[in-house]
Amino acid sequence: MQQKYLEPHHPQLVLTYNNIAGTHGSMGHYPIALKYYEKVLDIQQKHQPSNDAAFATTYNNIGEVHQSIADYSTALSYYQKALNIQQQSLPNNHPSLATTYHNIAVANKSCGDFTAALLHYNKALQIKQKSLPHNHPELATTYISIGELHRSLGDYSTALSHCEQALYIQQTVLPPNHPDLAITYNNIATTYNSMGDYSTALGHYEKTLEIQQKSLPSTHPSLATTFDNIGGVHRSLGNYLKAISYCQQALRIQQLALPSNHPDLANTYNNIAATNEAMGDYSAALSYYEKTLEIQQKSLP
Repeated sequence: MQQKYLEPHHPQLVLTYNNIAGTHGSMGHYPIALKYYEKVLDIQQKHQPSNDAAFATTYNNIGEVHQSIADYSTALSYYQKALNIQQQSLPNNHPSLATTYHNIAVANKSCGDFTAALLHYNKALQIKQKSLPHNHPELATTYISIGELHRSLGDYSTALSHCEQALYIQQTVLPPNHPDLAITYNNIATTYNSMGDYSTALGHYEKTLEIQQKSLPSTHPSLATTFDNIGGVHRSLGNYLKAISYCQQALRIQQLALPSNHPDLANTYNNIAATNEAMGDYSAALSYYEKTLEIQQKSLP
């Protein structure tokens, strides 16, 4: 209806194009989302000055689509365009700047540039600490992101510190069975697991599982991941029968919820194989290793 009565580059079309693009993005229709965001950009370029803050929003939106399709270098270039405009047009502690720094950090991390990612996450955090209440959930999100990076860099004590700051905020503002709490418990568990503190890791994975069992469908893939993680910790502790039991629960969910050649299935088969090997059941181990290989040969580039 709008296109019938308005010129193709009429500014009033921007909001609708944005809404259509956002909906397609949420549905995973990334090429279509990109097409509509580019229509928005085309209109803005015809009607607005090049340093208008609206451009930054569009550049961020286009960057996020490229991030979603794993085109990280293009995503970074659009995020940088957004940042350049915001640095000229916004106060230095404006929340929109924090969003762009966050987006740049995510793209840096996806590219494997953890040092640059950490720098930009910290810039986002500094702005959020000045512009948001001290117990705002977005602060918790940023603490978690920084914690994950420190874990990837092997700096486990700093990783734990940031995850625990996130947990403190979430316990203050979220209901006890909120999925975000499960994510934070999982991150803390994974860090302790990396440190070799398997008993503490197990406790936090069990808290993760308890929340997920209350908040997620019984066949949700995240439940399978947690069962698999608990199985891995039990294997590290020498509790091989428990390890097998948890990995089998993971496998049952994955066989219902995932395609037959999904990499997560290969990971679970591998974990079951490794546990059987540790128990000395080599024929069972071999069978599961072969299933792992079969999936990897189909799913790896």
